[in-house]
Amino acid sequence: MIRVRPLVVALSATLMLSTVAACGSGGDDAPKNVSAKTAALGTLTPGVLKVAVQPYAPYTTERGGKIVGLDGDILTYVAKKLGLEIKPQVTDFAGMLAGVQSRRVDITVGGVAWSADRQKQGLFTDPPYYSPPAMAVRSGKTYKTVADLKGLNLGTVDGYVWVKSIQAVPGAKLHAYPDANGVFDDLGAGRIDVGFLDPLIIIAAQKQRPDLKIATEYLTPPTAAEVKAKPALQYFEPYQTGFYLPKKATKLERAISAQIDAMYKNGELAKLVTKYGGDPEQFLKPAADVATARRGVDRPNDWTPPSIGK
Repeated sequence: MIRVRPLVVALSATLMLSTVAACGSGGDDAPKNVSAKTAALGTLTPGVLKVAVQPYAPYTTERGGKIVGLDGDILTYVAKKLGLEIKPQVTDFAGMLAGVQSRRVDITVGGVAWSADRQKQGLFTDPPYYSPPAMAVRSGKTYKTVADLKGLNLGTVDGYVWVKSIQAVPGAKLHAYPDANGVFDDLGAGRIDVGFLDPLIIIAAQKQRPDLKIATEYLTPPTAAEVKAKPALQYFEPYQTGFYLPKKATKLERAISAQIDAMYKNGELAKLVTKYGGDPEQFLKPAADVATARRGVDRPNDWTPPSIGK
């Protein structure tokens, strides 16, 4: 999910106390019989993975003390492999980032986009999936490239960076809405031609609101020359997601990344993406710039992003 929100680093005494408490024995909520290997991962409470999430179905939803959705299912699989018990803490997007950066939680998940700025304040795992540029369109309509969008009425949620890309499309008219429902309502009514939202949101709406008669299409990313000419078009490119952890959680990040990489190879990620209506070919194969963005930043210079089909 692409959002424009400031990075937050909390400095209150309460947060300092939270960090100090993390160094203790773990308290009453610590599971019994935690293995030495699991305890060595360095979670705030041994054997427990404290996770900040926001309600963002079908990526993350807290239900009965569990996180469900694509990101939730991936993390649940990983946590089981590592012997960790998940304990969710529901917040908003800014709270997710702040909870990690102040080390009140062990991790946050839910389509968080990797960026060079965010990695300065925390650690990103290897990408559990890559979010392709998805479009909600009326059934029977086909748009494939940026050129196809010229002069159209294009909608998205106010504050999402797709706003910037839409404004860079020649002759296109931006329609910004407070939430995804507004995008879908106007698309179904024919007031806009295309809606830019996270792909699984569109796929879920197709099932839940068949009366709208919408379909999901994936935009062919703009060329390097197009982005050079109009830098705002970069937000029409796929972006890499990551699970986000505190800067000091290096052992935990490496362990989770190793499990994510294994899920590409053993087919588990393809299964989960398909479960939520996504196309593994779109979600689990990186664009060419994914490696170059992170090499020498928070990954070695020879880092290869995980992918299916390797």
